[in-house]
This record gives sequence, structure tokens and C-alpha cells, in this order.
Amino acid sequence: QLAESGGGSVQAGGSLRLSCAASGGTFSRYCVGWFRQAPGKEREFVAAVEWMGRATYYADSVKGRFTVSRDNAKNTAYLEMNSLEPQDTAVYFCAVDPSGSVVAGQTGNIEGWGQGTLVTVSS
Repeated sequence: QLAESGGGSVQAGGSLRLSCAASGGTFSRYCVGWFRQAPGKEREFVAAVEWMGRATYYADSVKGRFTVSRDNAKNTAYLEMNSLEPQDTAVYFCAVDPSGSVVAGQTGNIEGWGQGTLVTVSS
């Protein structure tokens, strides 16, 4: 099971840190991906971190502003979001994938999703 937290409302230029806490499995077996879905839009890939946290991957829209990381000892992944923009407003989801394809934004091998946490950025 996955549980996101840390969403909220901020003004443009602000920061938030999302957490994705995992339970019920061996966390280090999975790559972790972050996705978001804005109102009226399709879900899109945001960022991902591989099994041991040594490599990270980002969508162009967030590169340089967001940082993904993980702490396998705490069974938790993080998404640090800085310089937030109104277009970052969305429900953010974390997901786990043992195959690694999530680092390319692929969802076919995802074995679990969190419930989502809402991020609202006002101008």
C-alpha cells in the first residue's frame, strides 16, 4: 500500500514536499514514479527514482524545479517541489514498479498507486 501526504495550497513561487509511504512489501524492490492529473487533463509523468535512489528522471516541465528522492530505510519516497507555478496544480500520485519502466513514464508494470494528494498553486 502507498499513502501520499504533503499536498496543500501555495502561492506561485512557493514550495511543497510530498511524501509517499509504502507498507506491505520490500520497498527497495520497486522503482517509484510520481504522476499528476490536472482537472480535465490526462495523467502525466512527473518524476521517478530507481530502486536504490542513484538515478532520477524528470519530465521536462519540472526539470530543475522538482527533486525526487527516496529513503529505503523509511520505506518512503519524496517529491520536493520548488518554484511552483499555477500549471503545477493537480492531484499527485505515487506508484511503484518492480520492472523499472516507470522511469520512462510507462505505467504498464505498475503494481500499486497511492490515493493521491492535491496540490493547488495560486497566482
